[in-house]
Amino acid sequence: MSEDLNFVMQARREKLAAIEAAGLVPFAYAYDRTHHAAEALAAIPPAESADAAPVPVRVAGRLVNWRGHGKTAFAHLADDTGRIQCYFRRDDLGEAWRLVELLDIGDVVGVAGTLMRTRTGETTVQATAVTLLAKSLRPLPFGKEELQADGTVVRHGALEDGEQRSRQRYADLAVHPEVRRHFAARSRMISAIRAHLDGLGYLEVETPVLQPQYGGAMAKPFTTHHNALDQTLYLRIADELYLKRLVVGGFERVYEIGHDFRNEGIDRTHNPEFTMLEFYHAYADYTTMMDIVEALLVRAAGAVRDALGPLAERTGTLDGDFLAPPFARVAWAPTLSARLGVPHVLDLTDAALRAAATRAGVAGVDAMSRPKLLDELFGALVERTLDRPTFVLDYPLELSPLAKPKRGDPRLTERFELFARGTELANAFSELNDPLDQRRRLEAQAVLRDAGDEEASGVDEDYLRAMEYGMPPMGGVGIGIDRLFMFLTGTSHIRDVILFPALRPEQ
Repeated sequence: MSEDLNFVMQARREKLAAIEAAGLVPFAYAYDRTHHAAEALAAIPPAESADAAPVPVRVAGRLVNWRGHGKTAFAHLADDTGRIQCYFRRDDLGEAWRLVELLDIGDVVGVAGTLMRTRTGETTVQATAVTLLAKSLRPLPFGKEELQADGTVVRHGALEDGEQRSRQRYADLAVHPEVRRHFAARSRMISAIRAHLDGLGYLEVETPVLQPQYGGAMAKPFTTHHNALDQTLYLRIADELYLKRLVVGGFERVYEIGHDFRNEGIDRTHNPEFTMLEFYHAYADYTTMMDIVEALLVRAAGAVRDALGPLAERTGTLDGDFLAPPFARVAWAPTLSARLGVPHVLDLTDAALRAAATRAGVAGVDAMSRPKLLDELFGALVERTLDRPTFVLDYPLELSPLAKPKRGDPRLTERFELFARGTELANAFSELNDPLDQRRRLEAQAVLRDAGDEEASGVDEDYLRAMEYGMPPMGGVGIGIDRLFMFLTGTSHIRDVILFPALRPEQ
């Protein structure tokens, strides 16, 4: 295979040399395109208008197939709107025909000509000029084409290995139009989320990625060193503490969509670099945030459905009935207690929790702290069973160091998580705004960290100082953009919703 590839690449380099010897430029600076492929397809007059004037077009894109017939050739040229057929004839092109003979599938070209219909009725550019814009020196792994009923083209046998597709995303996008539509739908979803929050009066802001003290979640951070400051810094694990500082400063509704980093394992639902949405709403509590999350999810699903078009029918999660509010609501402690068959899970000793976690199939329980045991137990026995969108309410205090105590039960907090199809989609609190209580909780986290819990945070004195100035009551929500898009599109692996996921070094 390596020898074959080298032979093909050598042949392309020989064509490149021939193009340069002819005095042509193989890598252009620009091209004056007048029509995208979809625009050119729409510009041709109706078939019954036989006397209509020819429509001149200049299209540009990548050659994705080629059929030579001696002194003529047909090819399809693809851009980000679709593809259009081009017809090349030596008598029409004159000296430019020599360039046509040196073209390969994968080359980026500009084609000028007029629109025509072939005998089969396909709209085609009859070329009068051809410009090479970029010579492809490495053949793209195009496979066999199959035309779908909706007019889209699916390629079989084209770069099918999942890891290779993630590693060479540029090639994956070039040969799979449906993958381009998939990632375009992700962008449309994010735009819809922004529009929804903007419409509710939220202000989009940016907070530091490099932080002197990590916090806002339970996770192991990436650590680095700033030479000029001679200071250890951390890549943020969450945006929360800085966004809440802004609420103290007077911005009553803020949000950020940005990258967070957690130095943890890589699996089907985890990538060390991921995209998070966090938003905070002064004078609201977690009940208000549930209503906002429901509406936001419906808006995001609508954007994905519109962007995917017919492809949306292949996912069950975009069904309007499945996502119709109000979502179900269940309480954390009673639900887990019922699964364990005990009166109240929080009354169990650490030893009893470890035994229950072992029976549930949780690995490594001996090294887990009590909060970690509770979290793993709930994940094993409850989370994966929640199919339809469900708010899980009122988490234990140990699992929620930044949430306000539950009114009427101080062992719990006013926190919810949204699950669907066994996936966590949102995490939200009635945010803790008592600086004295916050200090006690952060100090407890510091004790866990000093005892070896790498996911526990320490005491952030600057954040506590901000709280001491007076922090309004507020509701806050975090939503993982990657997991939300996985859920909405029925994607099974996080690497398929991240353009450039983290991978082991290539051998």
